[in-house]
Amino acid sequence: MDLRVMRYFVAVAHEKNFTRAAEKLNMAQPPLSRQIQQLEEDLGVSLLDREARPLKLTAAGRIFLEQATQILGKVDCLEELVKGSRHQQRPRFVIGFVASTIYASLPELIRRFRAAAPAVDLSLVEVVSAKQAEALRGGQIDVGFGRLRFEDSDIRRDVLREEKLVVAVPLRHPLATHERPLRLASLCSEPLIIYPRHPRPSYAEQVLSLFSDRGLKPNVAHHARELQTAIGLVAAEIGIAIVPISVKRLGRDDVVYRDLEDATLTSPIIMNRRLGDTSPQLALMCKVICDTYREWGWPAPVGLQDRVEEQQTVWTLTRS
Repeated sequence: MDLRVMRYFVAVAHEKNFTRAAEKLNMAQPPLSRQIQQLEEDLGVSLLDREARPLKLTAAGRIFLEQATQILGKVDCLEELVKGSRHQQRPRFVIGFVASTIYASLPELIRRFRAAAPAVDLSLVEVVSAKQAEALRGGQIDVGFGRLRFEDSDIRRDVLREEKLVVAVPLRHPLATHERPLRLASLCSEPLIIYPRHPRPSYAEQVLSLFSDRGLKPNVAHHARELQTAIGLVAAEIGIAIVPISVKRLGRDDVVYRDLEDATLTSPIIMNRRLGDTSPQLALMCKVICDTYREWGWPAPVGLQDRVEEQQTVWTLTRS
């Protein structure tokens, strides 16, 4: 799919008018209209309600806009990352993450790391859990935050904490006003949206195992590409989704989050790192996490605390 056409559509969606969008893009209106029409033909769906004044997005158009905005944002970040490579004389530290961890405590940890290491060239890149081991071995990232437990002799995994799971339901769904926490068995008849579609294994398997471990069979209605799409489909009343509680920070007013009766239903937040990595940047990230968790009243992960103490020993021996 052409990124240029994707930018055209985003401009039309924001301006709600082809003429204004064309002016903003410094192009004529007829070719802009033809490009959007060709995009709709390629996708096989209508993205715009052209009878409305101003223009309105269809349900498919809203989903496409949400995903296009994310993709273009990632492309812009990639361009900045490549342009920033000229500063390679500065220490570099690359953090890989899965989308759902951004709604948890990761942003605050990153802010604190930046404050503690202003001379470090810090970069972030979205990497699904299943690909983080490969990215760590290849040097594309220096640490990864994900949710998938996997075995790899080259990778050290530390579970930072277990995050409570909740059920995302459409605003007008009967379960939205249900007073008591929901039983997992009561959700089997509901159309379930799981994500991501690829790659596997993934968080999707975690959700499906919640049912299979209890002898239950869910009604999987849709496989979404990623978290934001799944929540958008919930809002569109396609089904329900089981998500980490931090997803509530998305702040949508057309989705309601309900507690599950079984408090043991959780999803881990896992920090992945290369085994034997002794870099001071990694040690500092471990220290930031341990210090912040203690400040918040959470237990500091033992593996990270051990890494901090190892680095402190190195610093002491170096200075003596």
